[in-house]
Amino acid sequence: MLYGPMAVSNLLHPSDSMKIISSLWSSQNGRNLTVQILMVAAFLGLVWWLVDNTIANLARQNVATGFGFLDNNTGFDINQKLIAYDETSSYQRLLLVGLLNTAIVSVLGIFFATVIGFMVGLARLSDNWLVSKLAFLYVEIFRNLPLLIQILFWYVLLIEILPHPRKSLALWEVFFLNNRGLYLPWFTTLPGGGFLLWAIGLFFGGWFLVAREARKMRELTGRNRAYVRNYFIIGGVCLGGYLSLWGVPFEANLPALRGFNFRGGLSFTPEFVALLIALSLYTASFIAEIVRAGILSVSKGQFEAAKALGLPTSVTMNKVIIPQAMRVIIPPLTSQYLNLAKNSSLAAAIAYPDLVSVFAGTALNQTGQAVEIIFVTMSIYLFLSLFTSFVMNIYNARVALVEK
Repeated sequence: MLYGPMAVSNLLHPSDSMKIISSLWSSQNGRNLTVQILMVAAFLGLVWWLVDNTIANLARQNVATGFGFLDNNTGFDINQKLIAYDETSSYQRLLLVGLLNTAIVSVLGIFFATVIGFMVGLARLSDNWLVSKLAFLYVEIFRNLPLLIQILFWYVLLIEILPHPRKSLALWEVFFLNNRGLYLPWFTTLPGGGFLLWAIGLFFGGWFLVAREARKMRELTGRNRAYVRNYFIIGGVCLGGYLSLWGVPFEANLPALRGFNFRGGLSFTPEFVALLIALSLYTASFIAEIVRAGILSVSKGQFEAAKALGLPTSVTMNKVIIPQAMRVIIPPLTSQYLNLAKNSSLAAAIAYPDLVSVFAGTALNQTGQAVEIIFVTMSIYLFLSLFTSFVMNIYNARVALVEK
Protein backbone atom coordinates (compact mmCIF):
# COMPACT_ATOMS: atom_id res chain seq x y z
CA MET A 1 0.00 0.00 0.00
CA LEU A 2 1.38 3.42 -0.98
CA TYR A 3 1.12 6.53 1.15
CA GLY A 4 1.08 10.09 -0.07
CA PRO A 5 3.10 12.93 1.49
CA MET A 6 0.23 13.98 3.73
CA ALA A 7 -0.37 10.39 4.87
CA VAL A 8 3.32 9.92 5.70
CA SER A 9 3.41 13.15 7.70
CA ASN A 10 0.37 12.02 9.65
CA LEU A 11 1.97 8.72 10.65
CA LEU A 12 3.81 10.45 13.49
CA HIS A 13 1.81 13.28 14.97
CA PRO A 14 3.60 15.79 17.25
CA SER A 15 1.45 14.62 20.12
CA ASP A 16 2.61 11.06 19.47
CA SER A 17 6.25 12.21 19.58
CA MET A 18 5.66 13.86 22.94
CA LYS A 19 4.04 10.69 24.24
CA ILE A 20 7.04 8.63 23.17
CA ILE A 21 9.49 11.08 24.79
CA SER A 22 7.36 11.21 27.95
CA SER A 23 7.15 7.41 28.22
CA LEU A 24 10.88 7.12 27.55
CA TRP A 25 11.75 9.67 30.26
CA SER A 26 9.30 8.23 32.80
CA SER A 27 11.16 4.90 33.10
CA GLN A 28 14.52 4.49 34.82
CA ASN A 29 16.04 2.57 31.91
CA GLY A 30 14.77 5.18 29.47
CA ARG A 31 16.31 8.03 31.44
CA ASN A 32 19.63 6.19 31.71
CA LEU A 33 19.65 5.51 27.97
CA THR A 34 18.78 9.11 27.14
CA VAL A 35 21.51 10.51 29.38
CA GLN A 36 24.09 8.14 27.94
CA ILE A 37 23.15 9.06 24.36
CA LEU A 38 23.42 12.77 25.18
CA MET A 39 26.81 12.30 26.87
CA VAL A 40 28.19 10.31 23.93
CA ALA A 41 26.88 12.91 21.50
CA ALA A 42 28.44 15.72 23.56
CA PHE A 43 31.78 13.89 23.69
CA LEU A 44 31.81 13.24 19.94
CA GLY A 45 30.90 16.88 19.33
CA LEU A 46 33.77 18.03 21.54
CA VAL A 47 36.22 15.74 19.73
CA TRP A 48 35.00 16.99 16.34
CA TRP A 49 35.34 20.61 17.45
CA LEU A 50 38.88 20.05 18.73
CA VAL A 51 40.00 18.27 15.57
CA ASP A 52 38.37 20.81 13.26
CA ASN A 53 39.77 23.73 15.23
CA THR A 54 43.27 22.21 15.27
CA ILE A 55 43.28 21.54 11.52
CA ALA A 56 42.03 25.07 10.81
CA ASN A 57 44.70 26.66 13.02
CA LEU A 58 47.49 24.59 11.48
CA ALA A 59 46.32 25.45 7.96
CA ARG A 60 46.14 29.16 8.83
CA GLN A 61 49.75 29.05 10.10
CA ASN A 62 50.93 27.03 7.05
CA VAL A 63 52.09 24.14 9.27
CA ALA A 64 52.34 20.79 7.49
CA THR A 65 50.30 17.95 8.93
CA GLY A 66 50.49 14.19 8.63
CA PHE A 67 52.98 11.47 9.47
CA GLY A 68 55.17 11.72 6.38
CA PHE A 69 57.99 13.18 8.48
CA LEU A 70 58.57 9.72 10.00
CA ASP A 71 60.44 8.72 6.82
CA ASN A 72 62.86 11.66 6.98
CA ASN A 73 66.43 11.35 8.30
CA THR A 74 66.98 12.53 11.87
CA GLY A 75 70.53 13.84 11.46
CA PHE A 76 71.70 12.95 14.99
CA ASP A 77 72.95 9.87 16.83
CA ILE A 78 72.05 8.34 20.22
CA ASN A 79 74.51 6.93 22.72
CA GLN A 80 72.11 4.38 24.29
CA LYS A 81 70.44 2.09 21.74
CA LEU A 82 69.40 -1.54 21.63
CA ILE A 83 69.10 -1.70 17.84
CA ALA A 84 71.17 -0.31 14.97
CA TYR A 85 70.75 3.46 14.64
CA ASP A 86 72.80 6.40 13.35
CA GLU A 87 72.30 9.94 12.08
CA THR A 88 71.05 8.67 8.70
CA SER A 89 68.17 6.72 10.31
CA SER A 90 64.57 7.87 10.03
CA TYR A 91 62.30 9.31 12.69
CA GLN A 92 60.39 6.05 12.57
CA ARG A 93 63.57 4.26 13.62
CA LEU A 94 64.12 6.93 16.28
CA LEU A 95 60.64 6.22 17.67
CA LEU A 96 61.48 2.53 17.95
CA VAL A 97 64.81 3.26 19.68
CA GLY A 98 63.12 5.53 22.23
CA LEU A 99 60.35 2.99 22.82
CA LEU A 100 62.86 0.19 23.43
CA ASN A 101 64.86 2.37 25.82
CA THR A 102 61.68 3.16 27.75
CA ALA A 103 60.63 -0.50 27.74
CA ILE A 104 63.93 -1.88 29.03
CA VAL A 105 64.23 0.58 31.92
CA SER A 106 60.56 -0.03 32.81
CA VAL A 107 60.79 -3.83 32.72
CA LEU A 108 64.05 -3.95 34.70
CA GLY A 109 62.73 -1.32 37.09
CA ILE A 110 59.58 -3.37 37.73
CA PHE A 111 61.68 -6.48 38.37
CA PHE A 112 64.11 -4.87 40.82
CA ALA A 113 61.39 -2.82 42.53
CA THR A 114 59.33 -5.97 43.09
CA VAL A 115 62.26 -7.91 44.56
CA ILE A 116 63.39 -5.05 46.80
CA GLY A 117 59.83 -4.17 47.79
CA PHE A 118 58.97 -7.71 48.87
CA MET A 119 62.21 -8.00 50.85
CA VAL A 120 61.68 -4.67 52.61
CA GLY A 121 58.00 -5.43 53.21
CA LEU A 122 58.88 -8.71 54.92
CA ALA A 123 61.65 -6.96 56.87
CA ARG A 124 59.09 -4.45 58.18
CA LEU A 125 57.30 -7.36 59.86
CA SER A 126 60.48 -8.95 61.22
CA ASP A 127 60.75 -9.73 64.93
CA ASN A 128 64.28 -8.35 64.83
CA TRP A 129 64.03 -4.74 66.06
CA LEU A 130 67.03 -3.50 64.07
CA VAL A 131 65.90 -5.06 60.78
CA SER A 132 62.37 -3.73 61.22
CA LYS A 133 63.54 -0.19 61.99
CA LEU A 134 66.01 -0.12 59.11
CA ALA A 135 63.23 -1.20 56.73
CA PHE A 136 60.97 1.48 58.21
CA LEU A 137 63.69 4.09 57.73
CA TYR A 138 64.20 3.03 54.11
CA VAL A 139 60.49 3.34 53.34
CA GLU A 140 60.12 6.75 54.96
CA ILE A 141 63.18 8.21 53.24
CA PHE A 142 62.67 7.00 49.69
CA ARG A 143 58.90 7.36 49.71
CA ASN A 144 58.94 10.99 50.83
CA LEU A 145 61.73 12.31 48.60
CA PRO A 146 60.64 13.55 45.14
CA LEU A 147 61.58 11.10 42.43
CA LEU A 148 63.24 13.76 40.29
CA ILE A 149 65.56 14.66 43.18
CA GLN A 150 66.50 11.00 43.57
CA ILE A 151 67.25 10.65 39.86
CA LEU A 152 69.52 13.70 39.93
CA PHE A 153 71.19 12.47 43.13
CA TRP A 154 72.11 9.07 41.71
CA TYR A 155 73.23 10.59 38.42
CA VAL A 156 75.56 13.08 40.09
CA LEU A 157 76.79 10.34 42.43
CA LEU A 158 77.67 8.05 39.53
CA ILE A 159 79.42 10.80 37.62
CA GLU A 160 81.40 12.26 40.54
CA ILE A 161 82.13 9.25 42.76
CA LEU A 162 82.87 6.42 40.34
CA PRO A 163 86.42 6.18 38.91
CA HIS A 164 87.41 6.81 35.30
CA PRO A 165 87.65 3.83 32.88
CA ARG A 166 91.30 2.98 33.59
CA LYS A 167 90.47 2.46 37.29
CA SER A 168 87.09 0.81 36.80
CA LEU A 169 85.45 -1.30 39.49
CA ALA A 170 85.79 -4.84 38.15
CA LEU A 171 84.16 -8.15 39.02
CA TRP A 172 85.85 -11.31 37.66
CA GLU A 173 87.36 -9.10 34.97
CA VAL A 174 84.19 -9.31 32.88
CA PHE A 175 81.92 -6.81 34.69
CA PHE A 176 83.09 -3.19 34.83
CA LEU A 177 81.60 -0.06 36.39
CA ASN A 178 82.96 3.47 35.97
CA ASN A 179 81.77 7.00 35.37
CA ARG A 180 81.21 6.14 31.70
CA GLY A 181 78.66 3.43 32.49
CA LEU A 182 78.18 -0.26 33.23
CA TYR A 183 79.79 -2.89 30.96
CA LEU A 184 78.61 -6.52 30.89
CA PRO A 185 79.65 -9.58 28.89
CA TRP A 186 77.44 -10.37 25.92
CA PHE A 187 77.46 -12.62 22.88
CA THR A 188 77.58 -12.28 19.11
CA THR A 189 75.14 -14.30 17.02
CA LEU A 190 76.70 -16.47 14.32
CA PRO A 191 74.84 -18.07 11.38
CA GLY A 192 72.14 -20.32 12.82
CA GLY A 193 72.00 -18.44 16.13
CA GLY A 194 68.74 -16.70 15.30
CA PHE A 195 67.05 -20.02 14.57
CA LEU A 196 68.32 -21.48 17.86
CA LEU A 197 67.05 -18.47 19.84
CA TRP A 198 63.60 -18.83 18.30
CA ALA A 199 63.65 -22.57 19.04
CA ILE A 200 64.59 -21.93 22.69
CA GLY A 201 61.79 -19.35 22.97
CA LEU A 202 59.26 -21.82 21.59
CA PHE A 203 60.61 -24.50 23.92
CA PHE A 204 59.97 -22.39 27.02
CA GLY A 205 56.54 -21.45 25.68
CA GLY A 206 55.77 -25.14 25.40
CA TRP A 207 57.18 -25.71 28.88
CA PHE A 208 54.67 -23.21 30.25
CA LEU A 209 51.79 -25.08 28.60
CA VAL A 210 53.05 -28.49 29.74
CA ALA A 211 53.53 -27.26 33.31
CA ARG A 212 49.99 -25.86 33.36
CA GLU A 213 48.51 -29.12 32.11
CA ALA A 214 50.60 -31.11 34.60
CA ARG A 215 49.29 -28.94 37.43
CA LYS A 216 45.70 -29.53 36.30
CA MET A 217 46.27 -33.28 36.16
CA ARG A 218 47.81 -33.23 39.64
CA GLU A 219 44.81 -31.35 41.02
CA LEU A 220 42.37 -33.77 39.38
CA THR A 221 44.10 -37.09 40.08
CA GLY A 222 46.42 -36.28 42.98
CA ARG A 223 49.30 -37.89 41.10
CA ASN A 224 52.49 -36.01 40.27
CA ARG A 225 53.42 -37.27 36.82
CA ALA A 226 56.81 -36.49 35.33
CA TYR A 227 55.51 -34.50 32.33
CA VAL A 228 57.77 -31.52 32.91
CA ARG A 229 60.84 -33.65 33.57
CA ASN A 230 60.31 -35.68 30.42
CA TYR A 231 59.73 -32.49 28.45
CA PHE A 232 63.06 -31.09 29.59
CA ILE A 233 64.81 -34.39 28.84
CA ILE A 234 63.48 -34.32 25.26
CA GLY A 235 64.47 -30.66 24.90
CA GLY A 236 67.94 -31.36 26.25
CA VAL A 237 68.43 -34.22 23.81
CA CYS A 238 67.34 -32.04 20.88
CA LEU A 239 69.63 -29.19 21.98
CA GLY A 240 72.56 -31.56 22.43
CA GLY A 241 72.01 -33.05 18.99
CA TYR A 242 71.86 -29.61 17.37
CA LEU A 243 75.05 -28.42 19.08
CA SER A 244 76.91 -31.63 18.24
CA LEU A 245 76.02 -31.33 14.55
CA TRP A 246 76.32 -27.59 13.94
CA GLY A 247 78.28 -26.35 16.95
CA VAL A 248 77.56 -23.37 19.17
CA PRO A 249 76.22 -20.52 16.96
CA PHE A 250 77.29 -17.85 19.44
CA GLU A 251 80.55 -16.14 20.26
CA ALA A 252 81.46 -14.46 23.54
CA ASN A 253 81.79 -10.68 23.34
CA LEU A 254 83.61 -9.44 26.44
CA PRO A 255 84.17 -5.76 27.28
CA ALA A 256 87.80 -4.68 27.16
CA LEU A 257 89.60 -1.39 27.72
CA ARG A 258 90.76 0.01 24.42
CA GLY A 259 92.15 3.50 24.46
CA PHE A 260 90.22 5.77 26.79
CA ASN A 261 87.08 3.64 27.13
CA PHE A 262 85.74 0.09 27.05
CA ARG A 263 84.71 -1.59 23.84
CA GLY A 264 82.66 -4.72 23.28
CA GLY A 265 80.10 -6.44 25.46
CA LEU A 266 76.85 -4.85 26.54
CA SER A 267 77.12 -1.31 27.84
CA PHE A 268 74.71 0.92 29.76
CA THR A 269 75.23 4.64 30.14
CA PRO A 270 75.38 6.39 33.56
CA GLU A 271 72.01 7.93 32.73
CA PHE A 272 70.44 4.49 32.37
CA VAL A 273 72.00 3.18 35.58
CA ALA A 274 70.98 6.27 37.59
CA LEU A 275 67.42 6.16 36.26
CA LEU A 276 67.09 2.43 36.95
CA ILE A 277 68.37 2.77 40.52
CA ALA A 278 66.11 5.73 41.28
CA LEU A 279 62.97 4.14 39.80
CA SER A 280 63.63 0.81 41.53
CA LEU A 281 64.30 2.22 45.00
CA TYR A 282 61.51 4.78 44.85
CA THR A 283 58.83 2.34 43.67
CA ALA A 284 60.09 -0.38 46.03
CA SER A 285 59.30 1.84 49.03
CA PHE A 286 55.63 1.87 48.01
CA ILE A 287 55.58 -1.83 47.16
CA ALA A 288 57.02 -2.61 50.61
CA GLU A 289 54.02 -1.00 52.29
CA ILE A 290 51.66 -2.81 49.94
CA VAL A 291 53.27 -6.14 50.81
CA ARG A 292 53.16 -5.37 54.53
CA ALA A 293 49.47 -4.44 54.33
CA GLY A 294 48.68 -7.57 52.34
CA ILE A 295 50.36 -9.86 54.85
CA LEU A 296 48.65 -8.12 57.78
CA SER A 297 45.29 -8.64 56.06
CA VAL A 298 45.63 -12.40 56.51
CA SER A 299 43.95 -13.66 59.65
CA LYS A 300 46.26 -14.39 62.59
CA GLY A 301 44.56 -17.77 62.85
CA GLN A 302 46.44 -18.80 59.71
CA PHE A 303 49.77 -18.08 61.43
CA GLU A 304 48.68 -19.93 64.55
CA ALA A 305 47.39 -22.94 62.59
CA ALA A 306 50.65 -23.23 60.65
CA LYS A 307 52.63 -22.89 63.87
CA ALA A 308 50.50 -25.59 65.52
CA LEU A 309 51.31 -27.93 62.63
CA GLY A 310 55.01 -27.30 63.21
CA LEU A 311 55.64 -25.61 59.87
CA PRO A 312 58.81 -23.51 59.66
CA THR A 313 58.39 -19.77 59.28
CA SER A 314 59.68 -19.80 55.70
CA VAL A 315 57.21 -22.51 54.68
CA THR A 316 54.39 -20.71 56.47
CA MET A 317 55.09 -17.50 54.58
CA ASN A 318 55.60 -19.12 51.15
CA LYS A 319 52.80 -21.69 51.25
CA VAL A 320 50.17 -20.23 53.58
CA ILE A 321 50.42 -16.48 54.13
CA ILE A 322 51.72 -14.94 50.90
CA PRO A 323 49.34 -16.88 48.58
CA GLN A 324 46.42 -15.49 50.58
CA ALA A 325 47.94 -12.01 50.76
CA MET A 326 48.41 -11.79 47.00
CA ARG A 327 44.70 -11.12 46.45
CA VAL A 328 45.19 -7.88 48.42
CA ILE A 329 48.65 -7.09 47.02
CA ILE A 330 48.04 -7.42 43.28
CA PRO A 331 45.60 -4.49 42.62
CA PRO A 332 47.72 -1.74 44.23
CA LEU A 333 50.88 -3.43 42.92
CA THR A 334 49.52 -2.98 39.39
CA SER A 335 49.15 0.74 40.04
CA GLN A 336 52.79 0.97 41.12
CA TYR A 337 53.91 -0.82 37.95
CA LEU A 338 51.95 1.70 35.88
CA ASN A 339 53.43 4.58 37.86
CA LEU A 340 56.96 3.29 37.32
CA ALA A 341 56.48 3.05 33.54
CA LYS A 342 55.10 6.59 33.40
CA ASN A 343 57.69 7.97 35.81
CA SER A 344 60.40 6.80 33.43
CA SER A 345 59.54 9.88 31.34
CA LEU A 346 61.52 11.91 33.90
CA ALA A 347 64.60 10.51 32.16
CA ALA A 348 64.70 13.70 30.11
CA ALA A 349 66.10 15.48 33.20
CA ILE A 350 69.39 13.56 32.87
CA ALA A 351 69.36 13.21 29.06
CA TYR A 352 68.55 9.50 28.98
CA PRO A 353 67.22 8.89 25.43
CA ASP A 354 63.81 7.50 26.28
CA LEU A 355 60.64 7.96 24.25
CA VAL A 356 59.82 11.40 25.68
CA SER A 357 63.38 12.72 25.44
CA VAL A 358 64.26 11.77 21.86
CA PHE A 359 60.85 11.66 20.19
CA ALA A 360 58.62 14.09 22.10
CA GLY A 361 61.65 16.31 22.69
CA THR A 362 64.37 16.37 20.04
CA ALA A 363 62.23 15.11 17.15
CA LEU A 364 59.45 17.57 17.97
CA ASN A 365 61.88 20.51 18.03
CA GLN A 366 63.38 19.51 14.68
CA THR A 367 60.19 18.75 12.77
CA GLY A 368 57.63 21.02 14.42
CA GLN A 369 55.01 18.23 14.11
CA ALA A 370 53.80 18.80 17.66
CA VAL A 371 50.27 17.41 17.29
CA GLU A 372 51.33 14.18 15.60
CA ILE A 373 54.30 13.51 17.88
CA ILE A 374 52.40 14.17 21.11
CA PHE A 375 49.50 12.05 19.85
CA VAL A 376 51.82 9.13 19.07
CA THR A 377 53.62 9.47 22.42
CA MET A 378 50.37 9.54 24.38
CA SER A 379 49.04 6.55 22.44
CA ILE A 380 52.16 4.50 23.18
CA TYR A 381 52.03 5.23 26.91
CA LEU A 382 48.32 4.43 26.92
CA PHE A 383 48.97 1.11 25.19
CA LEU A 384 51.78 0.23 27.63
CA SER A 385 49.54 1.00 30.60
CA LEU A 386 46.60 -0.98 29.22
CA PHE A 387 48.84 -3.93 28.35
CA THR A 388 50.36 -3.95 31.85
CA SER A 389 46.90 -3.79 33.41
CA PHE A 390 45.71 -6.62 31.16
CA VAL A 391 48.59 -8.90 32.15
CA MET A 392 48.23 -8.11 35.86
CA ASN A 393 44.46 -8.65 35.74
CA ILE A 394 45.02 -12.10 34.26
CA TYR A 395 47.46 -12.91 37.07
CA ASN A 396 45.08 -11.43 39.63
CA ALA A 397 42.31 -13.73 38.41
CA ARG A 398 44.64 -16.72 38.79
CA VAL A 399 45.59 -15.97 42.40
CA ALA A 400 42.17 -14.79 43.54
CA LEU A 401 40.41 -16.91 46.16
CA VAL A 402 37.50 -18.81 44.65
CA GLU A 403 34.67 -19.66 47.00
CA LYS A 404 33.22 -23.13 46.64
